[in-house]
Amino acid sequence: MYTARMSDASSQHKRVADALPGHWADNILPLAFRPYARLMRLERPIGWWLLLLPCWWGLALGQIALGGGIPNLWFALLFLIGAIIMRGAGCTLNDIADRNFDGKVERTRLRPIPAGQVSVRQAFVFLAVLCLAGLLVLLQFNWFTVGTGAASLLIVAIYPFMKRITYWPQAVLGLAFNWGALVGWTSLHGSLSWAPVLLYAGGIAWTLGYDTIYAHQDKEDDAVIGVKSTALKFGDTSIYWLGLFYFASLALIDAAIWLAGGSVIAHLGVAAAALHAAWQLARFDAGNGTRCLELFRSNRIFGLLITLALVLDSSLT
Repeated sequence: MYTARMSDASSQHKRVADALPGHWADNILPLAFRPYARLMRLERPIGWWLLLLPCWWGLALGQIALGGGIPNLWFALLFLIGAIIMRGAGCTLNDIADRNFDGKVERTRLRPIPAGQVSVRQAFVFLAVLCLAGLLVLLQFNWFTVGTGAASLLIVAIYPFMKRITYWPQAVLGLAFNWGALVGWTSLHGSLSWAPVLLYAGGIAWTLGYDTIYAHQDKEDDAVIGVKSTALKFGDTSIYWLGLFYFASLALIDAAIWLAGGSVIAHLGVAAAALHAAWQLARFDAGNGTRCLELFRSNRIFGLLITLALVLDSSLT
């Protein structure tokens, strides 16, 4: 347990526990900007990858349903920018909500607010700026997509508080992080159908898997301070739940591909992702925090395998 508040400027030179070593946000940015980069988790890019990939899934699957062709590259770039911005906004809100917990957990005690690098008021102002930037990105799409994207804000707003009241905050995170599957589809179609809904459900199951792995890093501290998670709920049975979540994810994503008219190329991508999921399950060790972080980060590969297959299917049709 860690309760000391590090308000001196020297804390800005220290890397947050799960940040990538040598990342430019911790080494190149001026000191004054580093706390805000850390609020956005720029030095931990896996988060925006996991937010972005469902957007690209929805975009590519939507293109398949339209008869194929290269997915809209401008939209793909907008989703990249939007994912980085809105992941930053969500993390900033999370840090504001968790400011009284983060200083007591080893992995999070150097985050900008508990470390005294950013005040709560400054964090709120920064959050407003990020939300405005995200809105500007969203307004580049059709109005149905604007409405669909805006509807996710309620889920984003309540997620930071779920760990206080339920052992399933990972499910709420899944609802938020995979909303892009719907937005990606609607950016082309201007409406929803069962294919993107199944894709969204598959993404939620995927998040339940990878974020349960991630939560095993903090389960001892979480138990002491009263924060809940699926890692605490499942305990020694986590491996079986992980298998269920990954199986459900793959089955739902494959069903979405079938409904959208995908070819064998897209289904092979799901098969490749299944092999990756099996590799994760084989290496999973609930008591090894370093291994859990490694497996959590590896889910970018899981998501990219599906993305690549969908893009190839659409482009070669």
